[in-house]
Amino acid sequence: QFQELGQSLASAFRATVDSDEGRRHLQNMQAGVQAMADEVNQAIREASVSPCATEVRVKAEKAATTARFATEEAFQESRPQILAALRQVNTELQKLIARMDEKRPPAS
Repeated sequence: QFQELGQSLASAFRATVDSDEGRRHLQNMQAGVQAMADEVNQAIREASVSPCATEVRVKAEKAATTARFATEEAFQESRPQILAALRQVNTELQKLIARMDEKRPPAS
């Protein structure tokens, strides 16, 4: 029973991640993280050749803002898939409970 539930959960998760929309969300997350890394690298490069500490601070703040936005956006975009997976888990748990109740001997 538990093995079947585990398989069902794994299938639900794979379906979420394997869907076109799921892949798009993962790609968006990857693009956001890449953009953040690019911003940080750019800020480091500029800081190493420029004596202007203000410019470094501005670039670092921009990179932090970009990273925060990308993380928030990725979470919001992934939320429907997470909710769908949780609903599937709940459905499978309800089925498991029903099967266990059917197999339970009646109380005397």
